[in-house]
Amino acid sequence: MRRKSRQIMVGNVPVGGDAPITVQTMTNTPTEDAVATIDQIRRCEEAGADIIRVSCPTEEATAAFSKITRAARVPIVADIHFHYKRALEAADAGAACLRINPGNIGSSQRVAEVVRAAKANGCAIRIGVNAGSLEKDLLEKYGEPCPEALIESALDHIKLLQDHDFHEYKVAVKASDVFLAVAAYHGLAETVDCPLHLGITEAGGLIGGTVKSSIGIGSLLWAGIGDTIRVSLSAEPEQEVKVGFEILKSLGLRTRGVRVVSCPSCSRQGFDVIRTVEALEKRLEHIKTPMSLSVLGCVVNGPGEARETDIGLTGGGKGKHMVYLRGVTDHHVASEDMLDHIVSLVEAKAAEIEAGEAAAFDPHAAHAVAAE
Repeated sequence: MRRKSRQIMVGNVPVGGDAPITVQTMTNTPTEDAVATIDQIRRCEEAGADIIRVSCPTEEATAAFSKITRAARVPIVADIHFHYKRALEAADAGAACLRINPGNIGSSQRVAEVVRAAKANGCAIRIGVNAGSLEKDLLEKYGEPCPEALIESALDHIKLLQDHDFHEYKVAVKASDVFLAVAAYHGLAETVDCPLHLGITEAGGLIGGTVKSSIGIGSLLWAGIGDTIRVSLSAEPEQEVKVGFEILKSLGLRTRGVRVVSCPSCSRQGFDVIRTVEALEKRLEHIKTPMSLSVLGCVVNGPGEARETDIGLTGGGKGKHMVYLRGVTDHHVASEDMLDHIVSLVEAKAAEIEAGEAAAFDPHAAHAVAAE
């Protein structure tokens, strides 16, 4: 069961409560280069990002920020580290949320100024606690980054906002160590009712970081903890979005695009499963409609998997492979036509669903469309 949290708004996107768990990422272009940053935001939007964070370290960055927020189709979070004036400028420039550590902003008066700017502009605030940048007094108290130190830091920052009657906030307690981060989130979830932003920070490259993030974020979501996620990878931001959605799809929490069920391949395969899946995933990236596709190299598990998917493909002999529609064997396709044919079938079904006619989907009509 999902943890009950109160809901806040990040622009027009609800976070927390019973709202869908959102997927976030962060740009890595120089924010001062508005054109490059907007181009990257577009790619992330196409990948499905619900919320995108943009760093605002300089006055030049916040000067470009208003152009960026006006161009974006999703809410933009301004990432602020130390200088409170950058937060004021970003709030005025259209930020939907300010990512700050209130304790890093300075005096209570400066925190009050940031809160006033956030209230005046309808901004939420994300408190970002990180094991790599814990306050000196907490490190001295606990001796090292630990769950208790992360939680205490978060609670201290929360109090700074609450003292100024600000409650539209979400909190993250990230660490690069999976066990540390997960323990901190569990402890914080029992203590506060605000939305929690999940992440395993500095997780690593595409493969290693995906594994670490899937274990950490996935285990928390499985426990019902988390309202919004960011997968932190040393990879292009749109890859973070794709991995985030795969985590949510694997847990049945959100569906977007084509869910591919495929085998690891073996000597029984009737076609090159690995290359086929790579090509299909690439060519079906534009499909946003939730559906399932099974791609199995032989008939050992193929028919069983196909029964559970919208469209299925099983390898056969002599270059002819079986296509399943609605879990039922329907027709054969030759190896040389296989990729184009499956893509056409998926696109035809997506069009039917998008038109609101999923129940009336005619696999034979789709087959005819694919054959044209």
